Amino acid sequence: MRLRLVLLAGIVVSGIAPAAGGARELRVCADPNNLPFSNAQREGFENKIVALVADELAASPRYLWWPQRRGFVRNTLKAGLCDVVPGVPSNLELLRTTEPYYRSSYVFVSRIGGPSVASLDDPTLRDLRVGVQLIGDDGANSPPADALARRGIVKNVRGYPVYGNYGKPRPGAAIVDAVVAGDVDVAVVWGPTAGYFAQQASRQLRLTPVSPQFDGPQMPMAFDISMGVRKEDQALRDEIDSAIEHRRAAIDAILAGYSVPRLDRTPVSHRSQ
Repeated sequence: MRLRLVLLAGIVVSGIAPAAGGARELRVCADPNNLPFSNAQREGFENKIVALVADELAASPRYLWWPQRRGFVRNTLKAGLCDVVPGVPSNLELLRTTEPYYRSSYVFVSRIGGPSVASLDDPTLRDLRVGVQLIGDDGANSPPADALARRGIVKNVRGYPVYGNYGKPRPGAAIVDAVVAGDVDVAVVWGPTAGYFAQQASRQLRLTPVSPQFDGPQMPMAFDISMGVRKEDQALRDEIDSAIEHRRAAIDAILAGYSVPRLDRTPVSHRSQ
């Protein structure tokens, strides 16, 4: 296995591996069950954006499917099994990242006619049932969960694992479904997840960007999102940057189609129909 990994890493020169017959392949690391971002059927918006980038590079995307859990980058990209990871924070130090192709934030999700919350400092949060996303199998906190805890808002908070029940086809939907069902009054959800599942919800939902965007210098609530490659793959990063710029309008259309709340473009409607 060790020799195989060395050989796989060794064929990468510009970061794009040659396929049979000399065609180019863009080897992509992605989660097979993580809508709205990606799935094995290539139905996520990151799958669609990768397809645009690959087409611009005259390459075919080839996926390595791996659940996005702890060790994801180490076991995939850094092991030489793939060359690019879509949908990573632009300041992720593990990788060399492209220019961002969108910026989003955590949002408050609530029912139309229910409580309207826009700020982490809203005193009504102390009296509401609040859903938050928990990151990782160990229940590590997301930035909003930490921000609420720092304000002493704990007993009325209910956690939902960000990856949900992986045996279901839409595991990330649980926290938005909880708002629809009335299990919580408001939830704080990463924007793309909230926008996508709110669009599919059986009742209208209100999505409001969390403020402040920075809850102290070490606690951002908004993030620029890029693609990431290995640190040494500058040539591939530059190629992908160029592809993103050339396909910017098409990428914007894909993000709008998935109701991704954006801070860098005119917002789309986030109310479900």
